[in-house]
Amino acid sequence: MTSERYLAKQAWPDINDTVAEKPVVLIPAGTFEDHGLHLPIDTDIVIARAMCEEALASSTVPCVIGPDISLGYSPHHIDGPGTITIRWDVFVNYVRDVLQSLIYHGFYKILIVNGHGSNASPLDLAARLANVANPDARCAVISWWELNDVGTTVAEFRDSTWTGHACELETSLYMALDLERVHTDRFRADDASPKTRHVWADLVGQAPEGYARNPIHLTEYWSSVSETGTWGDPAVSSAEKGQLILSAAGKELAEIAAELRSRVAVPREAHQLPEVALRNERHFGPAPSFLS
Repeated sequence: MTSERYLAKQAWPDINDTVAEKPVVLIPAGTFEDHGLHLPIDTDIVIARAMCEEALASSTVPCVIGPDISLGYSPHHIDGPGTITIRWDVFVNYVRDVLQSLIYHGFYKILIVNGHGSNASPLDLAARLANVANPDARCAVISWWELNDVGTTVAEFRDSTWTGHACELETSLYMALDLERVHTDRFRADDASPKTRHVWADLVGQAPEGYARNPIHLTEYWSSVSETGTWGDPAVSSAEKGQLILSAAGKELAEIAAELRSRVAVPREAHQLPEVALRNERHFGPAPSFLS
């Protein structure tokens, strides 16, 4: 057993000791992209990493923080200087290889904590592929703004009509983590994106009462829907609000980690005719390559 909870800081004998604890591996995921006029381009990964650290501090089961997925899929932000985007298929395969490597070493429960919206689908695909290829493993993904307790917490303090990007929420989080790097003198509300009944977005899915209905998934070039790279009003942000979000997220992520750790990997059962199942096992093996 080792007290070191960051996988990257362990030597290989320590990693074997960690594997013996059957921990949940928490993987922060984000990207580098423009975040308004006032936030660093590493906002997404900084927030995701902090969420994992909060979960680690709150966890009642063994957890370890794995490698950052610090660059992701963000072609629609490419007009923002500093944005780095990875092709979706390269990104999916990269994340799948990270998961496959961890599974190979004996880490069978992995939770990716996502901090970048457009990472969500590729990360989910990578996790699904890893699970298909390794029926004894359980890889899962959650974006921090999807957490129920985050939504409840935000509803109690929010002062802005819309949240989305470099907004009240992301700005508050960065202020709680590294206030000196937040350019408070550059705060500018930006609500340039046209909104209709089914075309709108809010980071925690809280639309004002009235005209808004369930939104479609529509991703446009960011520079065409935001003048500054912001969606929302960073001027109403505070480090105190950010700490409330972090605390809520950490506790719920810790609960999720405990549930994931206790989840039993039930063996697969082929329902084809016995001769067909035997043929498939002989030709394709336990995990057919066309599925993974």
